[in-house]
Amino acid sequence: MQPYVVAGGTAVVTGAAGGIGSALAHSLAARGSHLVLVDRDAERLELVAKTVRAAHPAVTLTTHVADLSDAEQTRRLGETLAAGHPETTLLVNNAGVALGGRFDQTTLEEFEWVITINFTAAVRLTHALLPVLKTHPGAHVVNVSSLFGLIAPAGQTAYSASKFAIRGFTEALRHELVDDGIGVTSVHPGGIRTGIAAAARVASGVPQAEAEAGKKQFEKLLTFPPEQAAELIVAAVEKRRPRLLIGMSAVVPDLLARVAPGSYGRLLAGLTTVTARLRKRR
Repeated sequence: MQPYVVAGGTAVVTGAAGGIGSALAHSLAARGSHLVLVDRDAERLELVAKTVRAAHPAVTLTTHVADLSDAEQTRRLGETLAAGHPETTLLVNNAGVALGGRFDQTTLEEFEWVITINFTAAVRLTHALLPVLKTHPGAHVVNVSSLFGLIAPAGQTAYSASKFAIRGFTEALRHELVDDGIGVTSVHPGGIRTGIAAAARVASGVPQAEAEAGKKQFEKLLTFPPEQAAELIVAAVEKRRPRLLIGMSAVVPDLLARVAPGSYGRLLAGLTTVTARLRKRR
């Protein structure tokens, strides 16, 4: 398969109002890609659009506001994108939410909320835009999974389920679309320095003290710059890489899961403890 050509293409990016999504918007625009940006936060999305337009006035940029937790909004968004942007050559399903808590602390409504946004919405948008992408040989799809699509630690039942689901969907889709000349990349970010920890929900059954401690621990892992992550993702798309692990916080757990698939939980717990102690000494 030939390299993906960013310049002159059109990229649909969800979750574009911050973090990796907004960094991707800037990175793609810098390479000459036109943009279709999607997020539920209209104010922050418009701010991203304004800064990208100012930096790259030659790029065509449109925005769409939608709440991907709402199936009807997602359905309408898919129809709007397919009809209004037939020039689309790249789809980046980046939108995602986090939910902390053990399975027995999580309601089914909370569990389904995570699955709907992290997995089902990506499936719906891919299904809507795939006929468009097939009209452009050399198109590409990126689905952002997670470190927790490689490993599944305690307290991340819903989140890991959603991220393993998007990983499986992406891998099967890659094999199905190779004859159509469409590339597919599964992205597994480690601890990216975004607002996901602050915005993360905690399952309703988690005690307040436990929830606060969990968030603080999670925030310590978020050290990798989103701008650098975006550059790596764009490079992976250009090279048609099937999978991208971002940061050692994704690479090391992936290795542990491969070497010790049944016992990596204990190894990760020990590694986390050592890392925390080293940080305290700095």
